[in-house]
Amino acid sequence: MAAVRAHDGAMTAPSPLVVVTGGAGFIASQCIVQLLAAGYRVRTTSRSLDRDSALRAQLARLGAASTNGLEMVAADLTADDGWDAALAGAAFVLHVASPVPHGAPLDDDAMIAAAVDGTTRVLRAALRAGVSRVVLTSAFHAIGFGRGRTDHLFTEADWSPLDGPGMDAYGRSKVLAERAAWEIVGETGLELAVINPVAVLGPVASDSLSGGNAMVRRLLSGGMPSAINLWLPIVDVRDVADAHLRAMTTPDAAGHRFLLASGEGLTLPQVARVLREELGTDAARVPTRTTPNWLVRLAARRKPELRGVAADLGHVKRIDASAAGRVLGWSARPARETVADAARSMIAAGLVAPQ
Repeated sequence: MAAVRAHDGAMTAPSPLVVVTGGAGFIASQCIVQLLAAGYRVRTTSRSLDRDSALRAQLARLGAASTNGLEMVAADLTADDGWDAALAGAAFVLHVASPVPHGAPLDDDAMIAAAVDGTTRVLRAALRAGVSRVVLTSAFHAIGFGRGRTDHLFTEADWSPLDGPGMDAYGRSKVLAERAAWEIVGETGLELAVINPVAVLGPVASDSLSGGNAMVRRLLSGGMPSAINLWLPIVDVRDVADAHLRAMTTPDAAGHRFLLASGEGLTLPQVARVLREELGTDAARVPTRTTPNWLVRLAARRKPELRGVAADLGHVKRIDASAAGRVLGWSARPARETVADAARSMIAAGLVAPQ
């Protein structure tokens, strides 16, 4: 992009270009809103350019004052085509997207391979483009899963065992994709920072919900007659986006992982209480009772999908997310605010039927 002329006639350099992969995603769209507000030019990738107008509308619902600094290009994480063009001229890359299977779900091995290959593809293209730094969105799944019930204090130094109790294909994909990224760093010297958030909740602008937000909607809609005593670690999507921007520009962030969490999290009965207290009559269908642990364990004998839930009943993982504060100057808003804002956004978007 050519230099631009300021009001006094002097030539000024254009603002840096940041590439955000998968811009329509929950975290990626918040990153774009904050990047545009900070004056960056943003290029985002999508499998189809038909999504451009829908993305701009989504960003407007999230509070973007303008999307004039945004462009969309076609690039698919499962193919090489388009990535060199997508990253050309970029100063930074926020690799937020993960491959989504077309049509029928991929089997576990294929999903893991797609995640690893997609991350490798983006980082190799970033090297060819001379990008200053890549920020990779990983997850707490790569740090604090697969250990069963433990009092261990989880930090960025931890890695989830691939075959530990409770690990699934998604968790393994996060571990292996992140490890592949660090291997590239070791081989090439590419600057990389990694963001490892716990369950990400917060305001929505589409009907595609994160796992945590889906639980909030289920409570709001009356789909959970009583709340299971399950602990939910929480971080706000707006704070996760803020951490990406900080990791992108903070000199000391290169070479580090950053575990993100807001306080100690909430149990589902506590989430239900927040909804009732903050939303009043809009929370009329939110349960007031807690499901006894013994009843969940009994049901898990007949329903295999409940066995993981039964194993985690009443268990709170210990998390140390202080590194993000020390290195990035990052802080998280209270989980209570996040839950309430998520719920209000779902109601405003018509994702919860009127009471």
